[in-house]
Formats: sequence, structure tokens, C-alpha cells
Amino acid sequence: MTTRVQRIEAALRAAFPDCTVTVEDQSHLHAGHAGAASGRGHFKVQVLSSSFAGLPLLARHRAVYAAMGDLMQTDIHALAIDAKVA
Repeated sequence: MTTRVQRIEAALRAAFPDCTVTVEDQSHLHAGHAGAASGRGHFKVQVLSSSFAGLPLLARHRAVYAAMGDLMQTDIHALAIDAKVA
């Protein structure tokens, strides 16, 4: 069985094959938060990829959200993104 962190990493690597990815589960910092009641988690991701070359920050964030796909509905309540050009 894969963890949520592993599913997030896999989705990012599939979308950005050349990337370096770090995923941190910060759900424990939000225990008792209304969003945590759904069972979805809070995560921080750092993605370094040449795919971001020429893209403004907002476009990089949108690309990361797009890579998350259904995980945003099933596993992720909050996502902090650090997306930089490798």
C-alpha cells in the first residue's frame, strides 16, 4: 500500500520527469483544524524542474496543482508549493 506522500511524489514525477521532489506531510501541525476533519492532509512540496523555465510563479503553481489531479479531492486539503526552475 502506498502512502499519500508516495502518491504525491509519483504524480509530480509523472508530470515533471526531470524533477527533484521533496514532499513533507504537515498534517500533524493542523490537528483539530476544520479541514483536517475530512481526513485529507496538509502537505508542503518543493519541486525543481526545467519544465518551469520561462513560466511565472502562478503558472508553475497551476502546473503543480494540475499534476495533483484527483489527489486534491481525495488526499490533500492544503498544499504549500515551492516550484523553482532546476
